[in-house]
Amino acid sequence: MAETESALLYDAAQQIGISLSDTQISQLIGYVDLMEKWNRAFNLTGVRHRPELFSRHIVESLAVTPYVGGKTCADIGTGAGLPGVPLAITEPGKTFVLLDSNGKKTRFLLEVKRVLGLSNIEVETTRVEKWQPAQRLDTVITRAFADLATTIERIEHILHDSGMLFAMKTESAVEEAGALPPGFELVAQQDVAVPGRDWPFQLLSIQRTKR
Repeated sequence: MAETESALLYDAAQQIGISLSDTQISQLIGYVDLMEKWNRAFNLTGVRHRPELFSRHIVESLAVTPYVGGKTCADIGTGAGLPGVPLAITEPGKTFVLLDSNGKKTRFLLEVKRVLGLSNIEVETTRVEKWQPAQRLDTVITRAFADLATTIERIEHILHDSGMLFAMKTESAVEEAGALPPGFELVAQQDVAVPGRDWPFQLLSIQRTKR
């Protein structure tokens, strides 16, 4: 099975336009191993079948890699670490802050960090509106978190001037994108293809205008 999963990840990465080393492939598979193990007790995700964990979680997370810039990225409402953990594995030169208010999920993420040796991950157990980072971040990413207006209200205090919010949406967010609060503008709205899947998801790129 490991050989098949390795081949799936290599092929998906090639279609996305990124390169994965053998070590990164092993880390991604190890991450799925940990999700399967912990999911039995902690209900990390509603996805129970291993192939779906790869297609619906890992590959979808990897698909945003070409779009997400910045040196430090906060994954807000990360849950089981999606998309933050796959992105951290793929981009070891960046720092990823994984934030969630659910202590069981963040304990899982600390174990992921330890087992996989991901020194570029920081884990925070809190609600984002209560989080006060030492420095504001240049990039925030969310996946099925909240509507855009609510998301911006909650993350505004942590986002640097001209910082970017990347919102992964499963459905059209035209109305949401048209109701952004002052000080934020939509700079891109893209359908992102997921290798091995017949339907894309939307990635909205929202920039904070300088105050």
